[in-house]
Amino acid sequence: MDTAAVAFDLDDTLAVTRVDRATLLAEALHEAGAPQRSREAYLQAHAENLTARSREPVFERLFEDADVDAAAVARAYRDRVNAALEPVPGVEAMLAGLRDRYRLGLLTNGPVVAQRSKLTALGWTDTFDAALVTGELAAGKPEPAAFESLLAELDTDAAETVFVGNDVTADVGGAVAAGIDAVQVCYPDGPARDPDAFAHVDRDELAERLPAILDERYRRD
Repeated sequence: MDTAAVAFDLDDTLAVTRVDRATLLAEALHEAGAPQRSREAYLQAHAENLTARSREPVFERLFEDADVDAAAVARAYRDRVNAALEPVPGVEAMLAGLRDRYRLGLLTNGPVVAQRSKLTALGWTDTFDAALVTGELAAGKPEPAAFESLLAELDTDAAETVFVGNDVTADVGGAVAAGIDAVQVCYPDGPARDPDAFAHVDRDELAERLPAILDERYRRD
């Protein structure tokens, strides 16, 4: 079947921060007067709150044993992440070119306020035909329901959709389990290449190589 849609993960796939996330978290916690916590502990709390509307439940979980203003920490972290966020080089032109040929989708794990504010900071509020944040859904990636919501918004079938992302479990595993072909975005110190992805592309070559990867697999004229 011909490919009708290409969908993407957001963080560490299409956009990165100029400062590493562990440093941004540490700075935000210091600014808000909260005890320091590891990036790993934050990610665990985040994973437990993929359908939250804001990061407040994430920080409430992270500081369940401490008296911390979760809303203040969430604001401080959001502001620092958004200020440091930037597109992977070349992807904006790539997305514009792909949208001339495919329906374009986005499916990103995380709270609504945090993820929607990233799209605003990047100037991408109108970049996609369908942009879904799991905080607005009943389930997050890699659950099939998250990808089914994406397909419904794109009005495409799994067999005519491709998903591009960096996370082996959430993006590659989730997409493939939902019957969607997956392209894995790779980078230094990132996840190992997953054989379930039909193609792998280094992130700094994403804008240059992805259109050709799609053309080669699907022979779209």
